[in-house]
Amino acid sequence: MTKTDPVLGTRALNRATLDRQLLLNRSPLTARAAVEHLLGLQAQNVKPPYYALAARLDGFRPEALSELMADREVVRIVTMRSTIHTHTADDALTLRPLVQAARDRELTNFRKGLVGVDLDRLAALARDLVEAEPRTMKQLREALLEEWPDADPQSLAIAARCRLPLVQVTPRGLWGRSGQVALTTAEHWLGRPAEPVPAPDATVLRYLAAFGPASVKDMQTWAGLTRLKEAFERLRPRLLTFRDERGVELFDLPDAPRPAADTPAPPRFLPEFDNLLLSHADRTRVIPAEYWGRSWVGNMVYATFLVDGFLAGVWKLEEDTLVVEPFGKLTKAQRQEVTEEGMRMLATMHPGTSYDIRFGTVVRPS
Repeated sequence: MTKTDPVLGTRALNRATLDRQLLLNRSPLTARAAVEHLLGLQAQNVKPPYYALAARLDGFRPEALSELMADREVVRIVTMRSTIHTHTADDALTLRPLVQAARDRELTNFRKGLVGVDLDRLAALARDLVEAEPRTMKQLREALLEEWPDADPQSLAIAARCRLPLVQVTPRGLWGRSGQVALTTAEHWLGRPAEPVPAPDATVLRYLAAFGPASVKDMQTWAGLTRLKEAFERLRPRLLTFRDERGVELFDLPDAPRPAADTPAPPRFLPEFDNLLLSHADRTRVIPAEYWGRSWVGNMVYATFLVDGFLAGVWKLEEDTLVVEPFGKLTKAQRQEVTEEGMRMLATMHPGTSYDIRFGTVVRPS
């Protein structure tokens, strides 16, 4: 970083990130191309990836993503931050090896329950089990417990999940369908081997394309990895550098869009766990300081909406009503824009179903 690095204010960072996230203007990309560009979608629950694409794509149909999953072109797998993501098949076979070291380190939290367990043998046995037929976590846990009866059952199952790239097989994840979580390996499900552990450089460039401008710590937060500074330094000659208002160095691709800070940003309805809110160490580019912590309570995370590009409240569907709960006061024009966006979201996700839209009680700080 030099003293001559241009400064990007919060609103400039907000508009750039919204643009990369396909939230400033709806994109004509296909569902598959969008999942690839975004480096996957948070998918702890089944529905969020569908709502995430509905907010981002022009003409999106939930069936488009569901068909990709049925055809094994996208899969649900634990990757970044030890959370389930919907990834393209290619990314499942490359991003999971990239973060494998973090999954291995995660197991140190469960070492008390794994005393005497040979983790290499566990991985081999678990692979044989799930490749013979998809297994639920309960089935996997019970089978491994036969081999290590003195181990903690839950730790055994977590060890299998950490050591192996386990994907959730369909019908789990399909739109309008239900199914318990059953697992097999990504290689078995996709019919091809995983890639060797890659250098992070290519993923750094892709991260900046989807989330930049960003700092080293931002990407480390997104990936759940450490020691990425070396990759940024190798790439420095190919990148532009900026500073945020706190003086933190930010990296970016030279040809990436950086819209003006006053570019209009229409309202958007996002699902719980949306990528936009979780992929930076410094989230003030999206979350106003006064609203930090307002979109979750304990382990309960709410679906959110944006006004003027920033987190502005939460929403939920209650039977035949979309309930919108702003954190602060909205102007009459903003309420109208939020209502229109809500109607568009409902028409996309639930065509042919009639919903009322109600502005609920403003959520107060806990």
